[in-house]
Amino acid sequence: MTTRPAADAAHEARWGKTACILCECNCGLEVQVADRNLVKIRGDKDHPGSAGYTCEKPLRLDKYQSDPHRLRAPLRRRQDGTFEEIDWDTALDEIAVRLAAVRDEHGGETIFFYGGGGQGNHLGGAYGRALLHAVGARFMSNALAQEKTGEGWVDQQLHGNHTAGDFERTEVAIFIGKNPWQSHGVARARPVLRELARDPDRAIIVIDPRVSETAAMADIHLQVAPGTDAWCVAALAATLVQEELTAQDWLDQHTVGIEQVLSALGAIDVGDYARRCGVPEEQIRAAARRIAAAESAATYEDLGVQQSPNSTLVSYLNKMLWILTGNFAKPGGVHPHSWVFPIAGRWHPIPRADGPPRGDRLRRALGLAAMRWGARPLRRAMALAARGRGSRLADRIADATLRLFFESVAVPSARHIADTLGRSNIEGSTPVSGARVIGGLIPCNAIADEILTDHPDRFRAMWIDASNPVHSLAESERFRLAMSTLDLSVVVDVALTETARCADYVLPAASQFEKYESSLFTLHFPHNVFQVRAPLLDPLPGTRPEPEIYAAIVDRLGVVEDTLIAELTAAARVSRRAFALAFFATVRRRPELAGLAPYLLYRTLGATLPATEKPVALIWGMAQLCAIAHPDAVVRAGFTARGFDLGEQLFEAFRTRREGVLFTEDRYADAWNYIQHPDRKIHAAIPELLAELARIDGVEPSYTTAEFPFVLSAGERRSFTANVIIRDPEWRRRDKQGALRVCPADATELGVATGDVVRVVTENGSALTPVEVTDIMQAGHISLPNGMGVSYPGENGAEAVGVAPNSLTSAARRDKFFGTPWHKTVPARIEVLAEHTAPGARP
Repeated sequence: MTTRPAADAAHEARWGKTACILCECNCGLEVQVADRNLVKIRGDKDHPGSAGYTCEKPLRLDKYQSDPHRLRAPLRRRQDGTFEEIDWDTALDEIAVRLAAVRDEHGGETIFFYGGGGQGNHLGGAYGRALLHAVGARFMSNALAQEKTGEGWVDQQLHGNHTAGDFERTEVAIFIGKNPWQSHGVARARPVLRELARDPDRAIIVIDPRVSETAAMADIHLQVAPGTDAWCVAALAATLVQEELTAQDWLDQHTVGIEQVLSALGAIDVGDYARRCGVPEEQIRAAARRIAAAESAATYEDLGVQQSPNSTLVSYLNKMLWILTGNFAKPGGVHPHSWVFPIAGRWHPIPRADGPPRGDRLRRALGLAAMRWGARPLRRAMALAARGRGSRLADRIADATLRLFFESVAVPSARHIADTLGRSNIEGSTPVSGARVIGGLIPCNAIADEILTDHPDRFRAMWIDASNPVHSLAESERFRLAMSTLDLSVVVDVALTETARCADYVLPAASQFEKYESSLFTLHFPHNVFQVRAPLLDPLPGTRPEPEIYAAIVDRLGVVEDTLIAELTAAARVSRRAFALAFFATVRRRPELAGLAPYLLYRTLGATLPATEKPVALIWGMAQLCAIAHPDAVVRAGFTARGFDLGEQLFEAFRTRREGVLFTEDRYADAWNYIQHPDRKIHAAIPELLAELARIDGVEPSYTTAEFPFVLSAGERRSFTANVIIRDPEWRRRDKQGALRVCPADATELGVATGDVVRVVTENGSALTPVEVTDIMQAGHISLPNGMGVSYPGENGAEAVGVAPNSLTSAARRDKFFGTPWHKTVPARIEVLAEHTAPGARP
């Protein structure tokens, strides 16, 4: 737990509710704040999801908040490459002019956006979508595109939605390339794992080359050779088919194309696949039998396979484990879920169980026509009412209109906004390298390819929000080179990150504890939770919250007329009912404004909220979209209204319940409604992946050579590593240098011991690192942790501790379908040094 002496400020100490920002679980926290420090941190027992649980990592979040690394003024790069501080108006004016120049000369599609918020920084990123649309950009990416796009595409083909496992209730939990003890991803991960491990009637199955903390607890650990997961998971699925362990009646009723899948898996030689992945055949068969015998089973895959060879195929085969055994729409199984707003896949409204209102078709036709043709007169009338004495009458008219038409027009009115901002319909390929675009995201490994070229449609400007791609993406030096060739690069962040050091402008953001924020990782079923976090502190002087930054840039681009802003603001001053009528009608009349909705909400509805709450205006829009999409589930969560008022109730709960809100409650049978195929069935056959399964039947996996005899996993999650927003190395109590883990047999052969310093070399770089000899690694497999190698102010200037993993990785080694990198399967060698040189400097 973080503590700081604060005698002079003790009387100012106060507790506030917030959330962890280090992984997708976003566990609720209570934080004592004094003298701009996070003095004490503990789990929030009132949080409806985490219920007081937290791991040890967020207890040191003051190392993120504290001042030495924080930026306090906008920076502009000089001709000599150094930075100078400038004022905010100068920075925003110049950036807007240069963005417009790139757009006007080369087209908006040459302006590329990366990021959109980190683990808990999603509200700022959502406002960034307005700037993307304001400049006419098309292409963007973020961390999901080097992890989840393959799995996301598989989900879209199978059933159309993201899924999550019900691990609190499951009988058998299957983790593939996943160590939830350290990387979490499961609510209350460690208590859930302990409960699973202690119960003799339940089981954990782990597929992992390492004996991770989760693998050490497992009933069955399939310790595959690195990079061979596809053969292991295929053998598991094939055993289910060949030993007739599938839920055939269920498959006949609920799937389409399953016979093609059964035929392909039936032809697999399980024994030979077991040999190729290095796992005894009987152990694979035992695991398959345990899954089939269970009342319920749930799977979870993560970076261990998503950043390894055959990642998209493994995602498909992984999902076959629960599909073949019928573990869907039941306690302990796997389920799609609701969203406040989808970060993956399409917005998918579920109709009310009691059906549409009487005369729904006529109401929809009349309502949509009135919205389209009456938007401008309506705004003018509301503006007049706000200036005179007609506000009360205008509000009553708006209320009556919404009660009559809202439920009939809500879905078509909201769908265009949701699809535009969600970008789920943006697919195709990139202009230079032809990389596949999924869900609006281009593969991270393709970004430099789209810049380092003389192609006329190359990316010429880049906007980077709350992300550090120079450090986090493959082949860091090539990404630095790409940034140096751009006409313009802008970074919004709290610190001078590795990426910010390469930018033309750096805009200092308020920290995640100094502004309104939220996380859109609402991934749970049947109970789903969302938390809006109020600021615990005022922004550090010189910094600004992202919504303010984005609104200021869009202002300067002049893409929305002042009259429209004034009229919508006037409607909001009448009432939120009047505003809803004017806002949705305006977007219906002018569909091109849908992408600018975050900006419009901030400048109009936000102007009627308390000054510090302006960013919450976008939450109003999310609450309405959520209530429109999941009306029955929202009502079951305890909300009592209907139509527009249901969204209002939800918004007020988001605004006021600092501990977070249980916003939907589903029944297990409701999972079928979340399937987006019209027939409400799982479409099991994916031809591309069945062809890929046939192809690997003729492949003998091998990822090493005489020059590089080891397989390096770059980016292992450990107790004292996290995402790189915590830059201060002093937050680590153990393993401060981030040692290279090596098994005892390899250490003996090399003649090294724990604490010795070696050089690890790959085809793209080398680095000095201390060694940790440990039984968790198998022969030929080595690992370095994530979160290391970032610069931090020290006594002798900026210093970096540990190895930056992507100084060693390759952008060329990527998944054939969606370009996800092979960070966990990097060919490497270890060079023993004549002397144990202290690590830190580059070799």
